[in-house]
Amino acid sequence: MIPLLLPFTNYHTSVFCVLGSIASGRNDTLTGSNKKDVDWRERLASEHVKSLFAKEASSVDEDIVIDVITANTNDLGPFSLYFFRKNNLSASWKVVGLETAVENNATSTELNQTAANIKPEASRGKQDNSLDDHSQFVDTPTNLARRQLRDKRSEKHAADLLKQDDEVIVKLENAAIERSKSVDSAVLGKYSIWRKENENENSDSTVRMMRDQMIMARVYISIANMKNKHDLAQELQNRLKESQRALGEVTADADLPRSAPEKIKAMGQLLSKAREQMFDCRLVTGKLRAMLQSADEQVRSLKKQSTFLSQLAAKTISNGIHCLSMRLTIDYYLLPLEKIKFPKSENLENPKLYHYALFSDNVLAASVVVNSTIMNAKEPEKHVFHLVTDKLNFGAMNMWFLLNPPGKATIHVENVDEFKWLNSSYCPVLRQLESAAMKEYYFKADHPTTAGSSNLKYRNPKYLSMLNHLRFYLPQVYPKLDKILFLDDDIVVQKDLTGLWSVNLRGKVNGAVETCGASFHRFDKYLNFSNPHIARKFDPNACGWAYGMNIFDLNEWKKKDITGIYHKWQNMNEDRVLWKLGTLPPGLITFYGLTHPLEKSWHVLGLGYNPSIDRSEIENAAVIHYNGNMKPWLELAMTKYRSYWIKYIKFDHPYVRSCNLSE
Repeated sequence: MIPLLLPFTNYHTSVFCVLGSIASGRNDTLTGSNKKDVDWRERLASEHVKSLFAKEASSVDEDIVIDVITANTNDLGPFSLYFFRKNNLSASWKVVGLETAVENNATSTELNQTAANIKPEASRGKQDNSLDDHSQFVDTPTNLARRQLRDKRSEKHAADLLKQDDEVIVKLENAAIERSKSVDSAVLGKYSIWRKENENENSDSTVRMMRDQMIMARVYISIANMKNKHDLAQELQNRLKESQRALGEVTADADLPRSAPEKIKAMGQLLSKAREQMFDCRLVTGKLRAMLQSADEQVRSLKKQSTFLSQLAAKTISNGIHCLSMRLTIDYYLLPLEKIKFPKSENLENPKLYHYALFSDNVLAASVVVNSTIMNAKEPEKHVFHLVTDKLNFGAMNMWFLLNPPGKATIHVENVDEFKWLNSSYCPVLRQLESAAMKEYYFKADHPTTAGSSNLKYRNPKYLSMLNHLRFYLPQVYPKLDKILFLDDDIVVQKDLTGLWSVNLRGKVNGAVETCGASFHRFDKYLNFSNPHIARKFDPNACGWAYGMNIFDLNEWKKKDITGIYHKWQNMNEDRVLWKLGTLPPGLITFYGLTHPLEKSWHVLGLGYNPSIDRSEIENAAVIHYNGNMKPWLELAMTKYRSYWIKYIKFDHPYVRSCNLSE
């Protein structure tokens, strides 16, 4: 028998025992008083069940109700008469038992047949003593129909809820947009609740309260003087000085002096007094706006100063590096001629070896590039370094690498000033650098954009040096070579680089890592697209790429006359109308459509300006580049990245020690 019992009363138990017996199709033979008792209980149960549906469908057959009860026990478990009287019937009950019966008598017949099919199964279930197993009802047509209806209703309900949620979200977003329109975003430094220091409302609340009090004290001092209440103004001024002394440079509540609460209380009382005597909403608002504007102007001025000073710091050479260069230069010119030659000069023009071009005036930086390359090379004897410097640092470079040869590798140092073919009649940039307009741009102290200009970085002296522009003349400097790897002096090599010589450039001239992950590395950030010559020839959204580690195919370079293309565009930029000074913009133009993108892991940039580079990205890179102002040899270097650079410096070297260069 199907368990349909809930222990409310004996009366309820009797009714549901009878219903359970009918549903299970029990045909046990009953005699005597037992049979009479069961007949009485059956009639009583039928009357109660009929009363439940009398108002809605008096013609519903009792067998249908019993079948429905039986079919629903699988999902809903035991039932009580109390449950039916509350009329907590699902829609599927009403469809199966009531609505279908009212609409069509044929349906009742089908349900009777279904119930008839169920009864033998229920009877067998009893014989197997599986009273708690209702799985025999899962596949019945009635059960399936009811489940399908329930699933459809659930899906529809879920869809309606999602639609309502979407509508609510859209309304909230629209309301937020409308509110944001009322915010005066043109005011610099406008207070924002999203600022990090305001994430926790209770953090350092005392410090913030003191600052707020000081702001309001300044407001009321101004209003008091305006209204000739000089005594009150003086009193406020005295309290303001006390608060300033108590606060000082403190930024956290824990660092405040013990007298701070007393200062806050006294200032609060005085501000209340000032408010009672002088509060005028219009005047207070006006004073606060004036203070805000003044603060913004100070911020702009300080930002300009910061830009100027950081650029100035980036241009300077530290005392230690200057000392190193001077000591090496002096000792070099004291050497006899026979000791100032590098060995293995026969390798300098051997195209089967791995050749590097390094142009630098910084002895320490150049040493790190060479040391890191050789220490990570699998076959150092096959590597050749072509180092070019200027006249001032020529002796120091020679002396350093004579004292510290790069193991089995070959090295050669040249002086750019001895390249007689590199003159103003051949090289447009040299001619421009010698012009009066360029000298005025660089050297006139009263130039209107000298300090604080957004283009201050282009005034770096390196742009006046031909060492920076020599990269456009590689075939002329090394006419016997087929390929060469160009390296900047602010890089560190962390892996063997010989794989770059086997990269298929697919007919391109330059192999470089692209830098178009951010919008400011697109062409339109370097070139003047308001000029028709630029707008007609180039795509403003084209990807930029990085100088600093570039593999150049010198044979393709000669075929495509890359140096001639560079000269053409450099001549057109005589007045700096196409781009500002520098080598990357003309490089983007010259190698446009002729650059093959390398895998990102070959060259990771940004260690001189970006504090959020992922450590794993740095450690997996073949070359890391300290491009930016924060060079690793400067005091303003980022400490977190400096360790990758200093591990290739020999701090126990006598010259390094004598110049007080330390980690």
